[in-house]
Amino acid sequence: MDFVRSVAGAACLAAAAWAASAQAQPASRGGLADLSLEELANLEVTSVSRRAEPLSAAPASIFVITGDDIRRSGATSLPEALRLAPSLHVARVDARQYAISARGFNSTVANKLLVLIDGRTVYTPLFSGVFWDAQDTLLEDIERIEVISGPGGTLWGTNAVNGVINIITKRSTDTQGTLAYAGGGNEEIGLGARHALRLANGGGLRVYGKGFSRDSTVRASGADVPDRWHSGQAGFRADWGAGTDSYTLQGDAYQGKADQTNPGDVRISGGNLLARWQRQLAGGDRVQVQAYFDNTHREIPGTFAERLDTYDIEFQHALAVGRDHLFAWGGGHRMARDRVTNTAAIAFLPAKRDLNWTNVFVQDEYRWSDALRFTAGAKVEHNPYTGSEFLPSARLAWRLDESRLLWAAASRAVRAPSRIDREFFIPGLAGGPDFRSEISKVFEIGYRSQASTRASYSVTAFHSLHEHLRSIEGTVLGNRMEGESTGLEAWGKLQVTPRWRLSAGGTLLDQDLRLEPGSIDTRGVSAAGNDPKRQFSLRSAHDLGKAQDIDLLVRYVSALPNPAVQSYTAFDARYAWRPRAGLELSVSVQNLFDERHPEFGSAASRAEIERGVFVKVTWQP
Repeated sequence: MDFVRSVAGAACLAAAAWAASAQAQPASRGGLADLSLEELANLEVTSVSRRAEPLSAAPASIFVITGDDIRRSGATSLPEALRLAPSLHVARVDARQYAISARGFNSTVANKLLVLIDGRTVYTPLFSGVFWDAQDTLLEDIERIEVISGPGGTLWGTNAVNGVINIITKRSTDTQGTLAYAGGGNEEIGLGARHALRLANGGGLRVYGKGFSRDSTVRASGADVPDRWHSGQAGFRADWGAGTDSYTLQGDAYQGKADQTNPGDVRISGGNLLARWQRQLAGGDRVQVQAYFDNTHREIPGTFAERLDTYDIEFQHALAVGRDHLFAWGGGHRMARDRVTNTAAIAFLPAKRDLNWTNVFVQDEYRWSDALRFTAGAKVEHNPYTGSEFLPSARLAWRLDESRLLWAAASRAVRAPSRIDREFFIPGLAGGPDFRSEISKVFEIGYRSQASTRASYSVTAFHSLHEHLRSIEGTVLGNRMEGESTGLEAWGKLQVTPRWRLSAGGTLLDQDLRLEPGSIDTRGVSAAGNDPKRQFSLRSAHDLGKAQDIDLLVRYVSALPNPAVQSYTAFDARYAWRPRAGLELSVSVQNLFDERHPEFGSAASRAEIERGVFVKVTWQP
């Protein structure tokens, strides 16, 4: 009923906005008219095949969040921007922590989703996942976020089991001039600025800085949770090149501090530096070499501390072999120096580890005809725990006509052991010395259609067979869980009028996980993750002439089983006004019809997310 009321509210507000726009001025460039549905379908994406291809031709369950989508959502952080992807379950845990996954297995230490920022893997070897409080950038600099549901191991490696999130920022040559913003509200204050200029060689240089302070969350009783969060980040990006060669050099540095129940503040800090060289060869062939260094430091008094240095280099060559084959191959090596300070609460044994991963991959796309293409590939990745893992995949794409694509895929994906699986220790529980890789065999079929110039949609069905999932066998971690996941993902867009666009999407998920005979796991399958069986979202984006726009988003998430969290419906709204060129004033409201609600965690200790209002001024002369 809450969902129905919120949808009704969205429809009423959208209708009111449409009526108000009837006498408004025509929409300007920079609004919805800037990208029609046909242009959106032809956006180039790179995450499916590691080469640029139109979204409409990509044989995968992929959803693209554009930079304009992020701006109009009112999001103030990367995790909040990811709520725009209907294929992701995004649950805010407290002021700084999130649980984010695709196709299930969600937790604060989710380990089956690979995340990249401009080609840099944001990954911790502690648990094969992402510390979301350390991932940030200036949202205004994001060009797009490509969200793939399903395995991507052939191209991206182990841990790309249930999905890949590829965050791509704009080239510095595309962000010339100055941009500054400041905002605040009852839950958060923040400010940021960037400046970009042309270089003498035709390239560009961009520098930015940002910071925010987020208020503490509350318990169900209304008492404050000691989790107030402050963070700051700065960085740069330079792009240049002449002829067939192009170069990118970029880096970031950040620092954050949060309150906690234990004495002492949680502190994080770090930085990264990435260099990339690309050469465009004759006939469309391309060579790329990329290397990066990433340093991160995390200190949680009373729990543990970690200092991690990561060095990564990769090579890729894409070439046409004859008329019908598009061939890609490459490889890479990553080395991590992980140094953990153990406490009585949590320990990793040994505390200091040097870890190495090496991979090679090949992929061949064979065009049987202009309408039919078959892609097969495999990656072999060597990890420090189980040795070499084989990651094959096959995809068939059938272009029924210029506006419709039918595709199918079969893949073998692997979640390799992390330090927590082999080397973790707390009183009464330790990592398993023989812990092996978790295996998923995934089968998908999808259909994508540009039904008309005003409507498009995508539907994907999937079935995954899981083997050797992590279980708790007495006092050690083991691999005595197995099962299946079956689901449906769908989303679409409708251009109601030139100034009004509706977007809707949702997922259905059915998991059948079970312990193998002989397992002594007393927690059962709840340790594997906590996932909703269904999610739905509806978004309205409306230009009220050239100077105003209003955006509405309603999200429904069904109940979580264990720890139990009730279903909730969230309604978000944003209104923006541009009184003059280069100046935008906006007000965003999260949870408009709900004072507060929990999204994740056990009832005894979880935080609840309150209604938030954020007023923002953006200046771009």
